[in-house]
Parts: sequence; C-alpha cells; structure tokens
Amino acid sequence: MMLPVRSTIAAVLTESNQPLEVAEILLPERLCFGQVLVEIHFSGVCASQLGEIAAVKGPDRFLPHLLGHEASATVLATGEGVRTVSPGDAVVLHWRKGQGIDAEPARYGLEGRTINSGSVTTFSQHAVVAENRMTAIPSDFDLRTAPLLGCALTTGFGVVNNNAGLKIGQSGVIVGVGGVGLSAVLAARLVSAYPIVAVDLESAKLEAALSMGATHAVLAGQDADVDEQVRAAVGPDGADAVIDTTGNVASAATSYSLTNPTGITVLVGVPKSGLRTEIETLPLHFGKRLTGSWGGESVPSQDIPRYVRLTQAGRLDLGAFPTEEYELQDVNRALDDLRGGAVGRRLIRMAP
Repeated sequence: MMLPVRSTIAAVLTESNQPLEVAEILLPERLCFGQVLVEIHFSGVCASQLGEIAAVKGPDRFLPHLLGHEASATVLATGEGVRTVSPGDAVVLHWRKGQGIDAEPARYGLEGRTINSGSVTTFSQHAVVAENRMTAIPSDFDLRTAPLLGCALTTGFGVVNNNAGLKIGQSGVIVGVGGVGLSAVLAARLVSAYPIVAVDLESAKLEAALSMGATHAVLAGQDADVDEQVRAAVGPDGADAVIDTTGNVASAATSYSLTNPTGITVLVGVPKSGLRTEIETLPLHFGKRLTGSWGGESVPSQDIPRYVRLTQAGRLDLGAFPTEEYELQDVNRALDDLRGGAVGRRLIRMAP
C-alpha cells in the first residue's frame, strides 16, 4: 500500500555519543506485510535511549538510525495482513512484542542516506511500526499519559507482579526511582505491600516516590548508611523483595545483601557490557533468589487493557506521574535532563 504521508520530522542518531539530529526524513514508499503507519502524538524518553546513544552494548552497527520505544499514536494506514488495528485507532506503541505480525523494520531516507529503524521507533511525527508493537486503546484515553503504558508502567508493574511476585503485606525496596522505579512503587502500593522503601541519590525523586505510595525514603550517597536505614524499615533480616532499577553493579550487590534469606532480588537496570560484581552464592541454595528482568516479562496486549481499565475506574492515576514536556526540536535537552537525574518521565510532544 502506498503511504499517504511521504516525509516527516524525526530525531536521528547519526553518531554515537553525539546529539541527535532533528531533520525531515523520507518515509518508505509503501507498507510491507504487517507494517502500520502511525501519527505519533507523545513519545516517552527512556534511559534505554541514553544507553543506545552511548553505545553501552558495543559499537553501533546500525547508524544512522531512529530511536524511541514508547508513545501514543493514531493509526493512519495498515499493510497487508494487519488484523489487530485499523485506521483511526488510538494505540500505545511499545517495545515488548504483543499481538499481530512481527514485521520487518522500516527504512527511511535522509539526503541520500538510508536511516535504519527497529520494529518500533517513536522520536518522529510519523513512523512505520510492526503490528505487534502496538496495542489499541479507547479513543477517549488521555494520549499524554498513554506513553507510560508503552514501557515505564508496564515494566514496573511487571517487575512487581511477574518477577518479584510481591504479596499483600510483604516488604519491598525499590532502588532507583526514575520512571520504572516510580511505576514499581505504584504497583507495590496497589498490591498492598508494606513497607515500601524507596532508595535514590536524588531527594526530589524520593519526594515523588513518597507522594506515589512509598512509605519510607532513603537518601543514598557517599556518607549514607543505606543498609542500616533500610533494615530499620523492613526488619533486621532484610526485605522480601528488592528491585534494583539502576544498572549499577555495586548497587546490585547492595540490593542482594538487603534481601532476606528467602526473599528475591530483581535486577532491572542493565549495566554496561563487561562490568562485574561479587555476591555470596551460598544463600541461593537455601531459598534466596536473584533474577534479572526483561521489561517485567510484560505482555502488552494483555497488560495494557488491564491498566487502562484501572485508570478508567479511578484506581490508577497516571496523571499524578511526574512529567515534563518538550518539543521535538528540544529532544536533546530532554535527554540531557534525563542524564542529569530529572524526576519522572520526559515526554516529547510531536505536534507543533
């Protein structure tokens, strides 16, 4: 199918460790099997993009390419084989696979160069996305808060429900309360965990965590006795679940030590390639657990409709999530603010 839109404005990563280039790029001439053309309204900015820009997993073989993996959008056109969405549908774009076709990534053009993309990209006013990277939402759902359902919220909720398995009255510690960490705080509150302890280097983030359901806050730092303060809240044996979103290997070791002998440590943040840490493995033979998380093992096509229902019923207030908006032209400022420890989610508004 020929596309009704031929060009769009996008933020392009042309070189690792350099600012993104905001430019007009050409869209593909037609949609391939399983592809969907969307108009993007709001895109979230995630620490994953900081890692991509910094090439933390090694040299970037796909430069130049587009970025972004959580957004709200409207479907403009669908390629052959698409059955789960139709033109006019409001959708959440997400990086975890959902229902539908896992279509090949689209390729764009800029001044004679090919601009690569993944199955989903969101730092542009329009994008060609695989069908299984989007989930339809009600037409009246708030498009400004909907991007949270594409990564931060589904990851944080999935970590609490699927990885940690937090139960009523169990103690939870969330180390690092950025977007995913704050979502984990919300989820821990929803399952009636107690106490819920937030740990972070930034006092403003801890204030946000307390406003969203944390019962205790621990300011980490060079002179802080995090171990003593956490155990004072959860008990001398440690917490039932410790969720570490930082990607810092030293923090991961601390989180493991703060977990009680039959509890679980969930590592959500991804460290730079090659970094190592040491832990005592003997407790793993007697009931202690240590696991990683891949997006909270969330299933967007199942989870997003559930969270939409919670929001519509007034049980989940996404509007309370700290958010700062930027224009697409200011995407690099949004990334810099995220690097600097800004509270909550950075949100790119695509329409002028």
